[in-house]
Amino acid sequence: MKPDTKIYVAGHTGMVGSAVVRRLQTLGFENIVTRRSAELDLTNQAAVNAFFADQKPGAVIMAAAKVGGIHANNTYPAEFIYDNLAIASNTIHAAYESGTQRFLFLGSSCIYPTLVPQPMKESCLLTSELEPTNEAYAIAKIAGLKLCEYYRKQYGVTYHSLMPTNLYGPGDNYHPDNSHLLPALIRRFHEAKEQKLDTVTIWGTGTPLRELMFADDLADAVVHVLRLEDPPNLINAGTGVDHTIREIAEMVKATVGFEGAIETDPGKPDGTPRKLMDVSLLEEQGWASKIPLKQGIEMTYKLFLEELEKGNLRER
Repeated sequence: MKPDTKIYVAGHTGMVGSAVVRRLQTLGFENIVTRRSAELDLTNQAAVNAFFADQKPGAVIMAAAKVGGIHANNTYPAEFIYDNLAIASNTIHAAYESGTQRFLFLGSSCIYPTLVPQPMKESCLLTSELEPTNEAYAIAKIAGLKLCEYYRKQYGVTYHSLMPTNLYGPGDNYHPDNSHLLPALIRRFHEAKEQKLDTVTIWGTGTPLRELMFADDLADAVVHVLRLEDPPNLINAGTGVDHTIREIAEMVKATVGFEGAIETDPGKPDGTPRKLMDVSLLEEQGWASKIPLKQGIEMTYKLFLEELEKGNLRER
């Protein structure tokens, strides 16, 4: 992919999309096309077709999606499957129709079944049942990666997928109920510190293992994969290291400076017992993660405080 390639980054205002734009700009890419959701509704097929027909991007990075944590996935499954299916089918087909030769679809580690050998290899896909708490989102993402695979097979276009592990970092969603694990913990511990509370309660038993990756680390992987001449159809992206939710909470507690105790709530769902990505294929392609979790949490909390002070903390 050349620096003058016209690249459409879908979802550029989100955590992942904004990180990708920053990385592209750092590397000298100037022909970057973006649209806010208010300007282009990716669930609207006619609008998406018109956009691609007009812009004709040479490459697409699909970082747009309807996302959320366990609570959001459980509460709004119809929205999660419909919106994400529509986004995938509309953009992939419109890209092909407009002559786009390169399309990178970003998914999630939740595409893999609940009980598979750890760490999870790409070959684990569709081998058993999905985790019920995020099945709707996972099915939509699986459909998107399969669309890329089959368009590549039938039409010869280089449409492929990168499946990141759990992400965090600049521009994350800090909604009190619908955020992911790390931003939820950062907000909870920060507010507990401010309110001088004695305890912070975390969902579930605290024993499930989670792998977390800094968004700018992923953005570097995205650009690397786009530069591969003949990439695999599906590649995992992660750090290759996981921690229990309790351990992650302890890291956040130390970073924030909360001096109280951590309690668990076993009545709340744990989700998948373990979600560790096998990143050997990505490493074979010449890329490895560079930002360890402790450093990433410290960077993220600093940004959280800056956004909070400016009054622009993202909550949706």
